[in-house]
Amino acid sequence: MFPIIPANSATAASGPNDEGIFGFGYDGSNQVSITNLVSNTGVVASDQAATAGTGRSGAAACEYGGDKGIFGYGSVGGNQSMTNLVSNTGVVSSDVAGVGTDRSYLGACEYGGDKGIFGFGSGTAITNLVSNTGVVASDQAAETGTRRSSRACEYGGDKGIFAFGEGPGGVCTNVSNLVSNTGVVSSDVSGVGQSRQNPTACSYGEDKGIFGYGYDSDGAGNKNLTNLVSNVGVVSSDVTGVGTARWLLASCEYGQDKAIFGFGYASPSNYAVTNLVSNTGVVSSDVGGVGTTRRAIAACSFN
Repeated sequence: MFPIIPANSATAASGPNDEGIFGFGYDGSNQVSITNLVSNTGVVASDQAATAGTGRSGAAACEYGGDKGIFGYGSVGGNQSMTNLVSNTGVVSSDVAGVGTDRSYLGACEYGGDKGIFGFGSGTAITNLVSNTGVVASDQAAETGTRRSSRACEYGGDKGIFAFGEGPGGVCTNVSNLVSNTGVVSSDVSGVGQSRQNPTACSYGEDKGIFGYGYDSDGAGNKNLTNLVSNVGVVSSDVTGVGTARWLLASCEYGQDKAIFGFGYASPSNYAVTNLVSNTGVVSSDVGGVGTTRRAIAACSFN
């Protein structure tokens, strides 16, 4: 007899996700706990006032457990380490007491098929692994230089990559760090593409990734260029951007093999516009925004 695997088991849930969620951020006056769900066709829903969770900016988010997500860290009256779990129906939990160093403006991504990792932020090189049940581990010192405003995404089905950010002295960088399928972070890899801070990143095409947008104090400031990540973790050179140049935005997977960029900031305005990413990594022009305009938000996929 073959074993019977329940339909809601972790094995059944593993793999690319259908839906996504944008959450938290700064609306120009307050740090908010608003969320916006993303359907499996890339449609962004109107605001949901999170019934749980402290409003904050500069948090990060990633998937775990094959079909769930987690928001973590961020800033409100100072840096935080609190987390909020996201169910496989997109419901955000109340605050969970933080583990690890309080920080903001960090990155996060899935690894190992069903686990996650938070990394860097607030001038640190610290990482925190997330188990397949959403439990955050204590600090691990990454073998790399410190930086903030770096971002991360999955690639290769079970690995991840952190890239870009702001290093010591406020200098933007394009270095990257690969994450193995056991959550080990590599030393710095020489960068490719425009150095910048606060871009966004997510997976697409089931086994590849994309970094997009960001800011660099090079005279041009806001960016809308992108860099694709191959299924072996190689970052491509700059691709001419599409849509509103901005930074402090977020992105996530949807429809199992596509992605969406959303929200962000370009002085003096916050945005709610979105840009869809096809399963070949092509970014669409701006889609009129839904929900409260805000920046310094986070996003992940679920279900």
